[in-house]
Amino acid sequence: MIDGNYEKILDRISKASGLPREEIERKVEAKIAKLSGLISKEGAAQVVSAELGINFDNEKFKIDELLPGMRKVNVIGKIINVFPIRTFERQGKQNKVANFVIADSTSNIKVVLWDTNHIDLLEKGILKEGSIVEIGSGSMRDNEIHLGSFSELKSSQEQMNEVRTEKIVREKSISDFKTMDNASIRAFIVQAFEPKVFHVCSECKKKVNADGDGFICAEHGKVLPEKRALVNLVLDDGTETVRAVLFHEKLKSIGLTALDDTNLLIQQKQNLLGKEMIFSGTVRTNKFFNNQEFIIDSVKELNLDEILNNLEK
Repeated sequence: MIDGNYEKILDRISKASGLPREEIERKVEAKIAKLSGLISKEGAAQVVSAELGINFDNEKFKIDELLPGMRKVNVIGKIINVFPIRTFERQGKQNKVANFVIADSTSNIKVVLWDTNHIDLLEKGILKEGSIVEIGSGSMRDNEIHLGSFSELKSSQEQMNEVRTEKIVREKSISDFKTMDNASIRAFIVQAFEPKVFHVCSECKKKVNADGDGFICAEHGKVLPEKRALVNLVLDDGTETVRAVLFHEKLKSIGLTALDDTNLLIQQKQNLLGKEMIFSGTVRTNKFFNNQEFIIDSVKELNLDEILNNLEK
């Protein structure tokens, strides 16, 4: 699987240094070998960048140019989603953390605020959904921008009409999964569990509870429910395994169509084992088991021509 972040780092170093991309890649491989494989490709590339005297600290970036591990990130974006401010306790003191998502013409990304002065801007309504903001000296942690007390956050007069609001999915390995990653993986189905059937309200689509001969929705009272199902899978991409969840609307995409025919369903489940597909979704933490799970949004069959083209590149 091609690592998009690594490819972008190589391109940036090549452009800034004037050296051929192949030479940069040789330097990176040599650095990995020297450190006995104890550093990632991205980390080795950033070490090579520093050795070449390349510093991106004062450069303004587009969102799709941001890479994990970057420091002093400067970017402008439009706030497209604001999450509720959360409180937590650390060393006996109450603290706050705030999150919002910014977008530009290239991509979107979550921003995490730890400084009370920045959080005040949200609480007082100075910054809100639709505001254009300028960020200075942020730090990239995984695929998020984190702002501390030395970071800057302020309104911008820049105009942004067209921004990318759709979910951005990145190719990753299961071993590199972080909670809240929107990821795409090429993996084998190594285990498939019995589908779980439940009922939801036909109005709000929330789960309903059985009540005598009928069903009760907490919001809409007695309702005629809709039947839904989910199935748990275990996926393996060669680096690690992850438990995955596939909901009702997506079951047909992996070949599970016989929810009302037990014998046929067992056969369909057996046919899944060992099948390699491309899965896209979001990494969550299962609070009950306290482990990661992958909520699948879409499934695609392998396109061998596309894979061969990527390998040639």
